Amino acid sequence: MPGFEHFGDAERKEVNDVLETGVLMRYGFDAMRNGHWKAKQLEHDLQEYFQVNHAQLVSSGTAAVSVALAVAGVGAGDEVIMPTFTFVASFEAVMMLGAIPVLVDIDDTLTLDPQAVEAAITTKTKAIMPVHMCGSMANLDALEQICKEHNLLLIEDACQAIGATYKGKTLGSIGDVGCFSFDFVKTITCGEGGAVLTNNEAYFKNADHFSDHGHDHVGNDRGAEGHPFLGYNFRISELNAAVGVAQLRRLPEFLEIQKQHFTILREALSTIPEITFRRVPEGGEENYSFLSFFLPDTETSLKVAAALKEAGMDGCFQYYNNNWHYIRKWEHLKELKTLYPLSQEVKEGLSYLQTKTFEQSDHYVGRNISCLIKLSWTEQEAKERASKMVQVIKEVLG
Repeated sequence: MPGFEHFGDAERKEVNDVLETGVLMRYGFDAMRNGHWKAKQLEHDLQEYFQVNHAQLVSSGTAAVSVALAVAGVGAGDEVIMPTFTFVASFEAVMMLGAIPVLVDIDDTLTLDPQAVEAAITTKTKAIMPVHMCGSMANLDALEQICKEHNLLLIEDACQAIGATYKGKTLGSIGDVGCFSFDFVKTITCGEGGAVLTNNEAYFKNADHFSDHGHDHVGNDRGAEGHPFLGYNFRISELNAAVGVAQLRRLPEFLEIQKQHFTILREALSTIPEITFRRVPEGGEENYSFLSFFLPDTETSLKVAAALKEAGMDGCFQYYNNNWHYIRKWEHLKELKTLYPLSQEVKEGLSYLQTKTFEQSDHYVGRNISCLIKLSWTEQEAKERASKMVQVIKEVLG
């Protein structure tokens, strides 16, 4: 991770197909295309690879989450349960629809704690949204059971975990709707882009229309197409989709490289008694894009992270004081710093953030370090990095 590390001739070939036609938009201009439909091709390939009935490309992972929620009917005043450890895009996507993000604790999977989810359900809850952070997954069996018991939607934010599996199924294909991101630092990239996956025909049709201003895409005259409901512009471009066509073909290769490098680092760090590793739910296999481990306490973790950075070990993230991925630093959310007025429902719905604390999440995030696994390392470089990490950590531990 990320896919741009192996950007090469295959990606350039797909992009040049688009440049030679001059048609950068995914819809229309049929006669000019010379048979090239990169967005359609990538959607077809996603369906095949992830064994889902439908895939709809959009402009980003954030757009994918908003579209996924919207097409399933989540909107004003609805509550969406999500984890305290995620990227800010997750709650941004919820709030864009006028819905309310309800943040709850994570457990040692670094994802949603099912018990915390159960405790947060109210009459306003519409969906549960696990975020499969740093390449691994939530306990989807438990969350699916909760959704079934309470008649809730399960929306998978799999933006950081493409290629990971749970009990034989790929993440993003298990919930009512799943979401991927293909931005520049994801395991496979389009530069910018995202996808919505579903087996629900109605949700797919909604996504197809909603992401393109409400166009129904019936007939051959785009200007004459109907608009059965309001939509927005979340279209991906043909250039971005072209990069994704080549990258998706390489995903198995990328996953294998990540697993090899991940295994080298994990085996080395396993020799340190004070280190434990994030729990992967039974039946799950992560995509090996990050190696996440716990140290005995937050103070030690912060010292180790600083020492690793000082030693040139880039890509080792300690999220406790991170501005973008953990709730402790989200003052802009807690204080509702927006450029436009929010509805009273949202203001009241988010008032809990003024007083609520998340000691359980602090316990896990504070002790955690997640190390990016690079595709560009050689095997020898991975071994040297592992050895250096062990040396640095042992020095801090004394």
